[in-house]
Amino acid sequence: MDRNVRYVVVIGAGTMGSGIAAHLANLGFDVSLLDVNDEAVKAAFDRAKKARPPHFYVADTAETVRLGSIDRETQWIRDADWVCEAIVEKAEAKKSLFSLIEPLLRPDAFISTNTSGLEISVLAQGRSADFRSRFIGTHFFNPPRYLKLLELIPTPETSAQTVKDMSAFLEARCARRVVVAKDTPGFIANRFGMWSMYYATHCAEKLGLTVEQVDAITGPFMGRPRSGSFRLNDLVGLDIMEDIANNLLARCPDDPYTKHLAPPRSLKYLRDKGWIGDKAGQGYYRREGKELMSLDLQGLGYRMRLEPQLGSIDALAKMPLAERLREGLNLRDEVGEFMRAYLPLTLEYAEYLKNDISHGVEDFDRVMMWGFGWEAGPFAIADMVHAAPKKYFDGDKMLDSAGNYVARKHEPQYRTIQDFPIIAKHDHFNIREMGDGVEAICTTTKMGVFTIGLVDELTAFLEDGKISRFVLTSEAKSFSAGYDLQFLLGCASEKRFDDLEKGLNKFQQLGLLISKLPSVAAVFGFCLGGGFEMATSCSVLAAQPEAQIGLPEAKVGLIPGGGGTAHIRQRNSTGAKALVESAKVLALGTVSANADDARRYGFLRREDVTVYHPDMLFTEAKNLALKATPKPETGWTDVSGPITGMIEQAYSELQKVGEMTEHDVRVGDQIKQVLAKSTSFEDALARERNAFQVLLKEGLTVLRIRHMLETGKPLKN
Repeated sequence: MDRNVRYVVVIGAGTMGSGIAAHLANLGFDVSLLDVNDEAVKAAFDRAKKARPPHFYVADTAETVRLGSIDRETQWIRDADWVCEAIVEKAEAKKSLFSLIEPLLRPDAFISTNTSGLEISVLAQGRSADFRSRFIGTHFFNPPRYLKLLELIPTPETSAQTVKDMSAFLEARCARRVVVAKDTPGFIANRFGMWSMYYATHCAEKLGLTVEQVDAITGPFMGRPRSGSFRLNDLVGLDIMEDIANNLLARCPDDPYTKHLAPPRSLKYLRDKGWIGDKAGQGYYRREGKELMSLDLQGLGYRMRLEPQLGSIDALAKMPLAERLREGLNLRDEVGEFMRAYLPLTLEYAEYLKNDISHGVEDFDRVMMWGFGWEAGPFAIADMVHAAPKKYFDGDKMLDSAGNYVARKHEPQYRTIQDFPIIAKHDHFNIREMGDGVEAICTTTKMGVFTIGLVDELTAFLEDGKISRFVLTSEAKSFSAGYDLQFLLGCASEKRFDDLEKGLNKFQQLGLLISKLPSVAAVFGFCLGGGFEMATSCSVLAAQPEAQIGLPEAKVGLIPGGGGTAHIRQRNSTGAKALVESAKVLALGTVSANADDARRYGFLRREDVTVYHPDMLFTEAKNLALKATPKPETGWTDVSGPITGMIEQAYSELQKVGEMTEHDVRVGDQIKQVLAKSTSFEDALARERNAFQVLLKEGLTVLRIRHMLETGKPLKN
């Protein structure tokens, strides 16, 4: 059934309720947030607006969330397409609320309870058959903006249609990846995930390892986030960990593995002190000024953080995950000791739990991948290390609870770029077949950097006319970190300014060539400098929401020289004030915090798209490419007014408050020449190239470029 859900009422303005409300408002839903009274909801939401990392893509979105009290705003509940309850994790409080709101609910409204582990069936007790048939549990992960997993928990009385409709709605409209879990204590995530967090801590204490060593082992080396184990403990909060563990201990008396949920010595010590992690300012780690301190697990005192000396991790780091794990289990050092103590029992526990808490091994693995950031779930890992007599996954099939192979889920809408077949390989890019006449040009340079070789090869390929409709993207972890700084440094050091002029001209011409073809840039991670200049030359730019987009050239003492300054001039020609704002954005080397933030700075056009679902970028990019029409820069709009003087005044004010140095102003002067003096798009491109060469001859610019290459950080000289 197609439900046009537009208006959502979230009840409960605490950490989770406010986070859910913010996430839905980010996506464009009309959202009301209710709590016990006006003072409570305002105070809670004020805290949410200050959260770090931020709940909102753009701060102004917070103003679209309507705040009110539960007892007074009953009409809001009557009007809601979805009522999402997210109050305190206490069964009686939730049941009391449901008795209050049940008479207010529209017969076609979704009704859900958000919980990290309460039994959904118990919460539905006392309600009507109709209520129980459409009542369902959700377990959003915190913070919802950043974590895509949602465990959806029906009861035996929840109708199959409700499960189907809610799953489809959450996936298609709420940018979630849904795993339907069984109504058991802690569901999948907290039953197994929390156990694995506790057990890693127990292993560290038993083996006498340091928090730094264990975090190094249980981070990217084991295919997990950089937070490792103890940093993750601090992020989650030791009080939250203890609450979940106590709940599981009470509700799972027959589970022989729950003995490992007893508090480790270090966790009990920190909890008793109130040092419960990040929200308390300290836990296993704490900051003292600029120094990061760590807890000594043996003496239970803080000391300076120690860099772990684990050479085997460095030696194995470049191996595929399966090889790293197999080799790691055989190491005769601290890494091997920890892995042999931790990994086999962790995989054994997953096997013990799988049929009780999940509908299959793929769902179980997905929870750990999407909710905890694991590169592979426990069953895929078991296959990697040959820990089970029969493989859990075999191509497109997987083991079911009866030990038979069944088909895995087929979800082509969530394909990554690597899921599309390569049909041609070039030195600096691959061509992948996306279907329906759309191909993907995928750069293969490090960080998607546009090098001279890539520019030449891509230009020749496009001029050959062998591709008619395409998606431009990257095989790297980011779309593009920009143009090749090493080439620029070489031109400056060896005074090869003719080569620079040719290189810049070729780069600009590549952008113009792209703009003449129906194309879509599929942007993720960083989309900076020259990478952005090529992306914005496409008919449409489709960006993941967390993509950081911008033109930071000023931070290395340059101006955008691949058409970026000309594009900004062309697109902000509504008046002198708009050009002054553009001049400031470019002179400060501005990079957006996210894709929606990029619109504030004029980096994204009206036709450009934010693809909010984190796994739908390439499906959406392909769909957009099918409809794309070329949009080369044409025409020119003259802007009247004292633009030069206004830009100079803006720079002077920025210099007074310390946001621009003298060299920044010199860079700004060159930006001003393009924005204020150009008479056509072609003239703007020529002025860009000239300004670029003028600035590259400056010693302070060369110092900035060298510093960026050596440290990855800008130099403010």
